[in-house]
Amino acid sequence: MTTPTGLLPLRPELAGEEPYGAPQLDVPVLLNVNENPYPPSDDVVATIAADVAEAARGLNRYPDRDALGLRGDLAAYLRTESGVALEPTQIWAANGSNEVMLQLLQAFGGPGRTVVSFAPTYSMYPEYARDTHTRWVAGRRNEDFTIDVDHATQVIEREQPSVILLTSPNNPTGTALPLDVVEAVLDAAACVRVPDAPDGAGAVVVVDEAYAEFRRRGTPSALGLLEAHPNLAVSRTMSKAFGAAGLRLGYLAASERLVDALRVVRLPYHLSAITQAAARAALKHTDALMAQVGSLRAERDDLVVWLRAQGIEVADTDANFVLFGRFDDRRAVWQGLLDRGVLIREVGPPGWLRVSVGTPVETARFKDALSDVLLALPAAQPTQKEA
Repeated sequence: MTTPTGLLPLRPELAGEEPYGAPQLDVPVLLNVNENPYPPSDDVVATIAADVAEAARGLNRYPDRDALGLRGDLAAYLRTESGVALEPTQIWAANGSNEVMLQLLQAFGGPGRTVVSFAPTYSMYPEYARDTHTRWVAGRRNEDFTIDVDHATQVIEREQPSVILLTSPNNPTGTALPLDVVEAVLDAAACVRVPDAPDGAGAVVVVDEAYAEFRRRGTPSALGLLEAHPNLAVSRTMSKAFGAAGLRLGYLAASERLVDALRVVRLPYHLSAITQAAARAALKHTDALMAQVGSLRAERDDLVVWLRAQGIEVADTDANFVLFGRFDDRRAVWQGLLDRGVLIREVGPPGWLRVSVGTPVETARFKDALSDVLLALPAAQPTQKEA
């Protein structure tokens, strides 16, 4: 008889890996995971409660497998938000944009294929690649976190990826991409020869717009490029602008053919009836929720001005967060803020820190704490940028 060892046949590439996750600590001011700081209003809560209660009456039945009602509501929202008319069949929804991204790589990545992005960017992207056995390649961003078109084109031509991930606004830097950069990437993607794909298939380009509603006036969305580019997908989420991080509802807009490919890899009934009902209820209050977005934009812009007035370098941002630095000892700054009851994120390039935009009270607490830390820790002073 063989004695059990307690060992598991874990995939070799997962050995020693830690689960993804930002710290979840019980401190007074939480500004580390880019949440909307405003909870749903009583009106929103009442609508969600009523609609979820109605959905609960049918919980003995499976939910609408393709969530067509929800997808229609999301298409209507995007028409209002970005002026782009889409059919419900051009929308796909899942449990957060994380699941949307995973499904994209399940459909278009896989063994023998490559996904390309440009770092620094969202730290989950290489994990999606790992989990789908897709080779991960990261090109570089410029010093100001923009993407150089010539470099991007060279990386695409060299690596021949099946999927290209662009993030606009980018996490963790907040950088939005001009449409001419996206179009140049789309042109390069069209020339890619993907292994085991039909001739002329090209690569799929994904523009992750999780923070799009926070972009500054005049900053375009890639949604306007969908009609001319059937291999383009634009992903969004209700976690940020809608203040619904706990709902876990992400979605994308794309050609109907691309959406149908995701329907092949999705799990049966992947969106519960409760999730669908709650998301549709929240969408009924779009106007009120978008008013909060406007106040967060203003709070963000004021925070950027304040940080720069302290002699701190700040990346231009179109998101609901600010990347600031550069510190010789960013860990000391992060810990100093935490000791004063303010949790931010130690993420991104060395020397930089990221703070989410909070309520005016939370932002004031952050400013006071940071001022105190910089006075108390001379070694943590920001590095002066060379002229």
